[in-house]
Amino acid sequence: MQKLTPYKKLLTMAKEAVDAALAPIRANSAKKQAELEVAKLEERVATLETELTELCSKKDLCFDRIIDKLDEIALAERRREQFNTIIAEMFP
Repeated sequence: MQKLTPYKKLLTMAKEAVDAALAPIRANSAKKQAELEVAKLEERVATLETELTELCSKKDLCFDRIIDKLDEIALAERRREQFNTIIAEMFP
């Protein structure tokens, strides 16, 4: 007579099988979230560049504000590059 597998072990095996089946879906979801963040950062960079152009075209220039805007642009671009690197490395 064949010995039955303990119920607790069956439940664990079933959970592992479900997790394995959902892994590609979860990975794709995480990748899409990261891609959404990249899109948000691209929009932010475009907005900041427009704001920078406005600051530079004013009659009375405020160099501190221009420098701050340049810093914001550099930070957003750096974050976008970091997201793209993460996406490329984690989701080949």
